[in-house]
Amino acid sequence: MTDTTRVSPSPDLPAFPSRDALYRQALVLAAITVFYNLLEGAVSVWLGVRDETLSLFGFGVDSFVEVISGVGIWHMVHRIRKSGSGCVDSFEKTALRVTGTSFYLLAAGLFATAGVNLYRGDRPETTFWGIVVALVSIASMWLLIRLKEKVGTALGSSAILADAACTRTCLRLSVVLLGASAGYELTGLGFLDAAGAAAIGFLSLREGREAFVKAKGGTCSCRS
Repeated sequence: MTDTTRVSPSPDLPAFPSRDALYRQALVLAAITVFYNLLEGAVSVWLGVRDETLSLFGFGVDSFVEVISGVGIWHMVHRIRKSGSGCVDSFEKTALRVTGTSFYLLAAGLFATAGVNLYRGDRPETTFWGIVVALVSIASMWLLIRLKEKVGTALGSSAILADAACTRTCLRLSVVLLGASAGYELTGLGFLDAAGAAAIGFLSLREGREAFVKAKGGTCSCRS
């Protein structure tokens, strides 16, 4: 005799989150990114000025610029959750243009200041806090990337996966800061701080160009 008894799912098996729950997770991750960058920017700029560490100062200003981009990404995720539209709207395009301009200005300032510091032989008092900030940032960005990729993959959302790719750029900035700060602490070579600031300027230039490309093309891609 055929057994027609319906087997109910085991309560021990994890339930798959709904699309709405996944979008809520994406919104929370975007909000965390914004608030983290605000805190990281404030701490980095203050310590960079206090210790005369150009690379840490530039890293902090970069974090503030990332806040503008993060607000646009939060708005984008909220809009996609409500309407499902993947096109960039006017608010996001404005945020991208402001972000791109800010990154270009930051890059120009860092290149100029790094050049002056190299010429004058200026060196920071210490880069210890640059190491601390970089390590905390690397751990935080790595976790955010993993979580954003998980949510983006579950939703099949290229926009959220692009956000994860942009967060990976922040991770690279943290690695640059760590290299410059640790290198100075180990060797005492003052040019390493200026070189780190110039490298942050170069990455900021790339981010600025990417922001303008997205604003013009209406796409949600970000180089990984």
